[in-house]
Amino acid sequence: MKYDYLVVGAGLFGAVFAREMKKKGKRCQVIDKRNHIAGNIYTEEIKGIQVHRYGAHIFHTSDRNIWNYVNELAEFNNYVNSPLAVYQDELYNLPFNMNTFAKMWNIRTPREAAERIQSQIARLGITEPANLEEQALSLVGTDIYEKLVKGYTEKQWGRDCRELPAFIIQRLPVRFTYDNNYFKDPYQGIPKGGYTAMTAKLLEGIEVRLETAFEDYVRRDEKNDTYVTNDGQHTFEKVLYTGMIDAFFNYCEGALEYRSLDFETELLEGEENYQGNAVVNYTEREVPYTRIIEHKHFEFGCQPDTVITREYPREWRRGDEPYYPVNDAQNAALYQKYALLASRQQNVLFGGRLGQYRYYDMDKVIAAALEMAAAEPA
Repeated sequence: MKYDYLVVGAGLFGAVFAREMKKKGKRCQVIDKRNHIAGNIYTEEIKGIQVHRYGAHIFHTSDRNIWNYVNELAEFNNYVNSPLAVYQDELYNLPFNMNTFAKMWNIRTPREAAERIQSQIARLGITEPANLEEQALSLVGTDIYEKLVKGYTEKQWGRDCRELPAFIIQRLPVRFTYDNNYFKDPYQGIPKGGYTAMTAKLLEGIEVRLETAFEDYVRRDEKNDTYVTNDGQHTFEKVLYTGMIDAFFNYCEGALEYRSLDFETELLEGEENYQGNAVVNYTEREVPYTRIIEHKHFEFGCQPDTVITREYPREWRRGDEPYYPVNDAQNAALYQKYALLASRQQNVLFGGRLGQYRYYDMDKVIAAALEMAAAEPA
């Protein structure tokens, strides 16, 4: 069988690309090393609840075209992301807004909040932040930093804030309104029935092979400038690779750094409501997890049971699942070496957060996949 494209990865990027190439009349085969489609946005049903197996994914965008695109695939509810933060015995609203400041300082007006923050910043006298801690302090002052930024960030990155570069935090949005809506985007929500069903819609009519690793499935046919399956049965004119770019090149320039996550999911039978909110962050470093997700609240569930997941960040080791890149100067320089190697590949495209070593929101993943597909010949 001759295919136009082998799409490596049945996540959002790969699924969108495959769908668009199918529209162009191209024959695609999609493979994934996992036993399911949808990549990290995969949802599975437990007791009638759509559980986000790999962490919370809330769709949001300011791009009307992208919003229209996903609404062709699924019906979205009107979920608005309004997380909470727990620090010791205190509970705060996120993002940082007047509800946060009223609780923290027992104040009521935007002027009082702004004056409190500015006075703390002024006392510190930081003009050129040398690390992430100084950068955050120069943006929001001591109270917000100590209670809501420091511990969470150190857990997320696995190191002291004074050891992290300042550019990781470009800004910390402070809102002087009583608005708990985390995203400013006008379009947001959760697909009813979960992301797996939405991804399945993208992949309708496209051949998908699960539990199939790229390196075990195909080999390079130098003579014919194609990829061929190891059994010689199928050939592919081009490859879209959405895995780790350094793994594709056998780490020839060295391994890029990633952060990984462990998920502890628990079914609480007979407990209708565990925490009253979909996402609650735990900002003390002493608490080993960064947040608890209660999945039913993404779809306003009223089931008699509930499912929660605790997220534990940790260092990535080769063989682990990589979740997000470590965007510091050293890794940026290393990625550029791999990007140069990728540019020399005649019939291999690289896409997604791992293939392009960058953090992507879901709407940006879709936009990038659409752009790549549009650039491919009909």
